[in-house]
This record gives sequence, C-alpha cells and structure tokens, in this order.
Amino acid sequence: MSENPYAEYLALGPLLSQQHPVSREHDEVLFIVIHQATELWMKLVLHEVGYARDRIEADDLGPAFKALARVSRIQHVLIESWQVLSTMTPTDYLEFRHMLGNASGFQSEQYRAIEFMFGRRPAGYLGQLDEAGRTRVEGIRHAPSLYDETLRLLARRGLLGAAWLERDWTRQHELTEEVVAVWETVYRDPTRYWDLYELAEKLVDLEHAFSRWRYEHYRTVHRIIGGKRGTGGTEGLAYLRKAVDFVFFPELWEVRSRL
Repeated sequence: MSENPYAEYLALGPLLSQQHPVSREHDEVLFIVIHQATELWMKLVLHEVGYARDRIEADDLGPAFKALARVSRIQHVLIESWQVLSTMTPTDYLEFRHMLGNASGFQSEQYRAIEFMFGRRPAGYLGQLDEAGRTRVEGIRHAPSLYDETLRLLARRGLLGAAWLERDWTRQHELTEEVVAVWETVYRDPTRYWDLYELAEKLVDLEHAFSRWRYEHYRTVHRIIGGKRGTGGTEGLAYLRKAVDFVFFPELWEVRSRL
C-alpha cells in the first residue's frame, strides 16, 4: 500500500513539481499557478460540455442540465481567479514579462476548443496552435457545437425544419429569424415546452458567465499591461474586446427583445 494514497491518487508529486519560473521574481509563481489552474478547470469544462452535448443529441436533457449547471459554477471560479491575478501590479509583471518569449494565451488549445465547442468557429486563430493542437481543435470544428445540437433537438421536436439537422458545421452560426421565432414560442409557453425552456436558460447562464469571464480577463490585462500588445505580438486588448462582444447563442438573447 502507498505511504500516501491521497498524494498518489491525485499525482501530487508530478502536479506540484510542474511550476518552473524563468526568473527569480516573486510574482511569477502566482502567474504560473493561475494559468495552470485555469487550464485544469478548462479541461473539466470541456469534459462537461462534451457530455452535455452528447446527452442533448440523445434527447436526455436531465443529465445535460446538471453538466451545464456545473460548467456555470466552474466559470464563477475562473472569474474569481482574475481577481487573484489582479493583485499583481504592472511593475511586478514587467520584472519577468520579457522572459516569457513568445508564450501567449492565444496558444491555449483548450480555450480555443471551448470556443469551438460553444459555437465560435474562426479558423484563422488556429495558427497559434501546434500541429497536434490544430488537428484536435479542427475535429471539434467539424462536428456540431453545443448550440448546433440544441437546434437539431428543436428540429427533431418538429419546431425547426429538417434542414437544421445537417449543415456545414465549420460555418459560424448567425442569428436567424426562424430560430428566434421558435425560441419565442418556447418562452411564451414554458409549461408546454418546459425542458426546452430550461435548456435555453441553462445556455444563457453559460454564456452570461463566459462573458463575465472574458470581461474580467480584459479588465485584468488592461490593469496590468494597459494597451500594449500581448506576448508573442498578439493584439492584446483589441482582441479581448472583440471576444467580450461575441455572442454564442444569438437567438436566445434576441428573443428577450421580442417578448
């Protein structure tokens, strides 16, 4: 039997030995731990969203609701993590920023995978990933997103036409009046369409939390480096501002103006 089964089960030895600062600056450990913890949480987000998408495809919505609610809670943890990182001042960061080289959050395969899983599909951003990462994320890009599966469910229920069952999944979904009208029907009669109504609200919760996460990222970057370009020559604030404004599930937000 292991001397410490807890540490062995969680692989704490390898996990806690993966922080390798490239400087002697005190705040670099904070920077590393926040980003590593974020990647672990994003791994769980992908695990849960993939499961929810599969359950929606199977018209088994109860487990999907649970998984999506869990993702929203995870996102609140991620939002708070920016508050911790914001305790690092511009002066603190500048002490080691120049030693990061071309390392950039743009190279986070899991962040890009989450965007693609939710439904944002800009192929141009894959160039920041390595070959293996591009292959994995391209696999997600060629499959239905979480929202695509939701729209397929509406089609199977007879609320949307059969054309919604199959399409070119690599194309970005755009706001469509036909879909807005279906969600308006659902929202005007929630008793009749209760499970679809609940699914819609779970998706809105998800996007609301994701938008707050992106906004806190934007504000934290603004607080620490201002308008300078990001590491690796990335756009920095300009890109983050566009990410804040993006809407994954446009009809679910538009329908609020129609009720």
